[in-house]
Amino acid sequence: MENSVLTIIENGVCLISLNRPKQLNSFNPEMHQALMSALKNANRNDEVRSIVITGTGRAFCAGQDLNDRNISADQARPDLGESIEKFYNPLINMLVAINKPIIAAVNGVAAGAGANLALACDIVIAGKSASFIQAFCKLGLVPDSGGTWTLPRLIGPARAKALMLLGNKLPAQQAKEWGMIWECVEDDQLMSEAMTLADHLATQPTTGLGYIKRALNHSSDNTLSEQLELERDLQRLAGRTDDYREGVTAFFEKRQPVFKGK
Repeated sequence: MENSVLTIIENGVCLISLNRPKQLNSFNPEMHQALMSALKNANRNDEVRSIVITGTGRAFCAGQDLNDRNISADQARPDLGESIEKFYNPLINMLVAINKPIIAAVNGVAAGAGANLALACDIVIAGKSASFIQAFCKLGLVPDSGGTWTLPRLIGPARAKALMLLGNKLPAQQAKEWGMIWECVEDDQLMSEAMTLADHLATQPTTGLGYIKRALNHSSDNTLSEQLELERDLQRLAGRTDDYREGVTAFFEKRQPVFKGK
């Protein structure tokens, strides 16, 4: 069986690499299971304080492997909703639920579910040759993996509709200009930039960052009153952490804080 996901943990950073380069890191059941396992392990491991997801070879992820969907006219039509319920929805929910910062380092094409996988991460950095394609319309399908929720919130409904109805390739630089991703860098600097950011996040107050992530994930659906109450509740929890105490102590001692992520 192919080793479809590679994981390296070092200095508090878990680097997860999708590893089906000949298939442009497109999803099959094995890669789904391996990625979920890697994310669960990173979430449970207290030594891991930030996560980076990237792809090996010349692509980040080309979405679903269509070799698994190539059916003849005389075969029964597949239930694509079943694969979404079994694989894609749990994956996106896992990315949102993990209380550790997740960086997507997008190398090459991110298409279909691969694009929406990247956008579900907390911070997206892309190489200049990278591109994002909502390719579903080319197959008569509906964008999934949270794309119809995430993309309009990032770039507005007009741009999201056009990208999803036309399936046009969006270059990484334009994605940055539109506010869809955080940064666009030279291809040969992508991983060094992503790992530098991940190394920094791994030294920060991890529990507090998780509370920030939780607050932001609820902000689109909450009323202002509900969000104010959530901020109150999360701030109460954050104020009880060891890292908050260390941050205040370091401030008064005029030194850099040493956060433990607790």
